[in-house]
Amino acid sequence: MDTTQIRLLLLDFDGTLADTRRANAAAYIAALREAGHALSEEEYTARYFGMRCNEFLARLGIDDPAERERLRLRKIALYPTFFDTVRLNEPLWGFCQAFRASGGRAWVVSTGSRANIDNVMRHLGIADGVDGILSGLDIRRPKPDPECFLEVMRREGCTPRETLIFEDSQIGIEAARRSGASYVVVKM
Repeated sequence: MDTTQIRLLLLDFDGTLADTRRANAAAYIAALREAGHALSEEEYTARYFGMRCNEFLARLGIDDPAERERLRLRKIALYPTFFDTVRLNEPLWGFCQAFRASGGRAWVVSTGSRANIDNVMRHLGIADGVDGILSGLDIRRPKPDPECFLEVMRREGCTPRETLIFEDSQIGIEAARRSGASYVVVKM
């Protein structure tokens, strides 16, 4: 009989812990519109949501690294103006808090921008509700590579068998699968 207990929860952020699709889309659309590029919310959601900013902008055909960086920073600046559309996944957040109260550890693990994650967490009033945050700049290889999950397991001294991951996107689910940990697919 296996008596391994889950000691660590790893929560993807965008689309899992918080529904940020509309806010992300609106901020990108506004930043791109200012620079003369057209993008619809439907196109962003269907083709680019969950992708690292640099990769997303490159796939849109924006080849100049300086222009991609300018657009990334502008998107970050515009993002808070759309926070009225962000929603917390209340059932997952409640589960996370109960798990932490019983002695477990919980981290946000996202390939997104740390500034964006921090801003949304402050807006939602949950900034102090996790034990750590690992973001895109903390890793070399984005999802679907499992590096982000394995790094937090290493930091916490946990094995994949002691870890439960919550994910929503196909690339995140693939990263969770590759990590060897159990995972839950979240649909908001």
